[in-house]
Amino acid sequence: MTPNSLFYLLIAIIIIVFLIDSLLDILNARHYNDEIPEELSDVYPKEEYQKSIAYKRANYEFKLVSSSISLCIMLLFFFLDGFAWVDNVARSISDNPVIIGLIFFGIIMIGSDILSTPATYYKIFTIEEKFGFNKTTIKTFFIDKIKSIIMMMIVGGGLLALIIWFYEITGKSFWIYAWGLVTVFTVAMNMFYAKLIVPIFNKQTPLEPGELRDTINEYSKKVGFRLKDIFVIDGSKRSTKANAYFSGFGSEKRITLYDTLIKDLNKEEIVAVLAHEVGHYKKRHVIVNLLLSVALTGLTLWFLSLFISNPLLSEALGIQIPSFHIGLIAFGILYSPISEITGLIMNIVSRKFEYQADEYAKNTYDNEALINSLKKLSKNNLSNLTPHPAMVFIHYSHPTLLQRIKKLRK
Repeated sequence: MTPNSLFYLLIAIIIIVFLIDSLLDILNARHYNDEIPEELSDVYPKEEYQKSIAYKRANYEFKLVSSSISLCIMLLFFFLDGFAWVDNVARSISDNPVIIGLIFFGIIMIGSDILSTPATYYKIFTIEEKFGFNKTTIKTFFIDKIKSIIMMMIVGGGLLALIIWFYEITGKSFWIYAWGLVTVFTVAMNMFYAKLIVPIFNKQTPLEPGELRDTINEYSKKVGFRLKDIFVIDGSKRSTKANAYFSGFGSEKRITLYDTLIKDLNKEEIVAVLAHEVGHYKKRHVIVNLLLSVALTGLTLWFLSLFISNPLLSEALGIQIPSFHIGLIAFGILYSPISEITGLIMNIVSRKFEYQADEYAKNTYDNEALINSLKKLSKNNLSNLTPHPAMVFIHYSHPTLLQRIKKLRK
């Protein structure tokens, strides 16, 4: 294969992935006006359902426009030898491979963030605002972006620097050391994410003593789930949408409730949601997902080690000096079809786990309370009740509301 033919293969992959995603979005949009199944007839009042359709359509149209613009910018960057230009800038500053790689990806990341900011701003302050979801202030929006960039530079830059260094001193064997590094980082994030990362963006406070906390503690004791603490996060600072999540494992496990969840659901429904989260822990889903993530990372890094030293990757992007950072860009695009397949498999596993967690909540707490909570959350989030089956199969990490209710009442 010549550098020119590889260049056009990269372009073809980018365009094909875009077309497949757009086709799925179009198919999904055609189901927006489908008749609501009988099991879901009580989720939306008629006017509210029309509002949900309008919300879905607004997001669909926004995504088509923004993704098309992103595609055009990316193709222009390729055809105008943008990667070669950035590489030259990085090499004019340093001749150290690690520093060059950090500068290269730093320019790419900051440039990408600047270009995507108008679209993100529009989505939050126009679409989310119009439909009553947005609670983010302009000040919070930009502070969040600054914090995210700083975190990416420190955490992402640190990991990238070590991986490039491993490559420089070990060659193709770098993937083993990189895999070990990423594994340690992944485990640490799973254990301490709520302690280290969440406080940077949100305020967490222990759930106040009272009837809800007593009921949660009573349920936890009943199922033998030793809970270190229950926290409430100020999700209403940014959105009216509600959520709850389980994090950590071992002595560091904790459950976090969004303040919007406490506002939207009654006591029985909140405990039913928590029972679902406890089900994930009891069924070992947290550990299995962690092991799958580590295994996929190892597979990806191994594939990367087979191609990264091939100068053809750099030459295809118009760069004559082979380097890890340029090879990583080309490999990332070449690997994207495999990534789509592994993502599909992970979604299938995730949907199976969601059914199992629902079943656990059904058997240990209250079936109808969980159903009512799912209906309320769908209504309050203006969720799509009639998605296209292909969209569900490829992109959904959770079963649809209808599928979950049917399974719970089976």
